[in-house]
Amino acid sequence: MLKTLLYGVRGRSDRSLRVAYRWLQAFGFDPRVFFRAMRGVPQAVVEYFSLRRQNRQLESPWAMSFSSPNFNDRLAESGATRGHYFLQDLVVAQQIWAAQPQRHVDVGSRIDGFVAHVASFRPIEVLDIRPLDLQIDNISFRQCDITLGSNGLDEYADSVSCLHALEHIGLGRYGDSPDIDGHARALESLTRILKRQGTLYLSVPIGQERIEFNGHRVFAIATVLAMTRDAFDLVDFSYIDDSGLLHKRVDAHFGEARRNFDLRYGCGIFQFRRR
Repeated sequence: MLKTLLYGVRGRSDRSLRVAYRWLQAFGFDPRVFFRAMRGVPQAVVEYFSLRRQNRQLESPWAMSFSSPNFNDRLAESGATRGHYFLQDLVVAQQIWAAQPQRHVDVGSRIDGFVAHVASFRPIEVLDIRPLDLQIDNISFRQCDITLGSNGLDEYADSVSCLHALEHIGLGRYGDSPDIDGHARALESLTRILKRQGTLYLSVPIGQERIEFNGHRVFAIATVLAMTRDAFDLVDFSYIDDSGLLHKRVDAHFGEARRNFDLRYGCGIFQFRRR
């Protein structure tokens, strides 16, 4: 009893800290970045004065000032190889490379991540509610609101992707209108854009189902399967767990999946084929 109570208190405390952290981030302050930076300050100061002494010994010294401080990089890994975006972008880009579709359309995925991956080896058409000033080979862009329909693109492409975007639609975060069913309307439009037997690549946060306004929704796996049941067959499912690790080709229907793998904020990567 006491153990359950203590865990409940700690759980509420953890949630409160997460909410406070997100509010600070919304105003441009990241406490984790700040405290990591503070750890790097003493060493950076020592190294700066060491380099200044070396610089004075040169016949032609460099112009030198402590004007571009970077205190976090020494404590970080050489690159981000965990987390939702890096892994989902890589997995789905590889799937599209293997499939070689005739026409691929993306809705709302990251331009500087997934879209760039795909554009490195084939043309990709991008739809997004926000404007984009872009002149890049292999990328064509159209500004539109996907909740208003297929925008004249019925059965237009044999391959469509929407990665880490569906959960935002209808929450007003990106300039769209508040709509509690915005995600469902967007999915209907994605279905209409896709040709029969075409492939839909979809990723969304998975875990305990909720809306964290005005950031995102988190979906239960069963909800995603129910939303797509009438129009699609599930071809492949992978997920990223709370620690940022990728689990590939998992059965989305067995017991642990029905419990959402006990995730709080994971990422489900679904590959569907339209009937």
